[in-house]
Amino acid sequence: MNFERENIRRMAGYASGEQPDNELTIKLNTNENPYPPSPQVSEVLSQFNPESLRRYPPATAQKFRQLAAELHGLDLKNVIATRGGDELLRLVITTFVDPGEKIGMTDPTYSLYPVLAQIQDCPIVEVPLLDDWTLPGEFARSMNDAKVKLTFLVNPHAPTGALLPIDQISNLASELNSILLLDEAYVDFVDHSYQTSQLVKQHNNLVILRTLSKGYSLAGLRFGYGLADHSLIEPMLTKTRDSYNLDLISQLVAEAAIADQDYVRGNWQKVIIERNRLKAQLHELGILCADSQANFLLATIPESINFGAADLYQKLKERHILVRYFNADRLDDKLRISVGTKEENNQLLSTLREILNQS
Repeated sequence: MNFERENIRRMAGYASGEQPDNELTIKLNTNENPYPPSPQVSEVLSQFNPESLRRYPPATAQKFRQLAAELHGLDLKNVIATRGGDELLRLVITTFVDPGEKIGMTDPTYSLYPVLAQIQDCPIVEVPLLDDWTLPGEFARSMNDAKVKLTFLVNPHAPTGALLPIDQISNLASELNSILLLDEAYVDFVDHSYQTSQLVKQHNNLVILRTLSKGYSLAGLRFGYGLADHSLIEPMLTKTRDSYNLDLISQLVAEAAIADQDYVRGNWQKVIIERNRLKAQLHELGILCADSQANFLLATIPESINFGAADLYQKLKERHILVRYFNADRLDDKLRISVGTKEENNQLLSTLREILNQS
């Protein structure tokens, strides 16, 4: 007997980025922050008393939510804390979208979105991005015509790093008949002042996803949060969220990390500087990159090189450097390269020169 739901049986699961099998491997494939988290995180961990683990943690992570609310100029009722940004994605789907209702997204986009839609047995509506990776003008109309219930939009975009103007996001929220989930996993690496959080005061159909995985160097912690109108936060916080979804250690670490803004902003600036330098150096090698406001570059491997993106990915892997290759339409001639430390980026560039000289 097979007890698996039919839609689950048909689907493929999410494919995570490779984990290195060699401690010397340079890992530039999963968009992790190359710099350590705030020293305040180490302080919290060193002073933690394990005896406190016998009690349940604060149920709604209220202290963290208050810190996040103050950071974004919002109220406590506008914030929910979640087990990574991915839990927020699941919560939005299970709280607001019935099985059979449609979920919209761009093509390409974050590859977890269609997986979550399939788990909920929701048809997917995809709208291709334009050649320059921007949204087509009829995007909102396409979602509305398809009667989409929830629209996912990652900004800065993954896997390209393209950034939408804030007024365009506001217009989209106004035009869409659906909930708009704006996934800002990489927004900390925008190289200019950029703040969308006040839009939740103007649009009661907008949910903004934030995470501590990227900008705060806490991918191993799994901690994220959402910003939205109280009417969207309340049912997720009080009805569909798992009880005690965030353990005590995670909450204490997250509180310390988000409070130390001077430290993390310094790290963000270092990533931006390295991103721009890496892009310029790749261009000198004939490898062109899309404009990126994230902590990664989408690099196109030109036809003038005697092997394609898949082969170059493999050659780098053989030399203990991991980057990301997507075997998908419009991406199969490209590699996504996470921005590493200066030393890691220099090693990547040196290895690429060696490989290209052999081609």
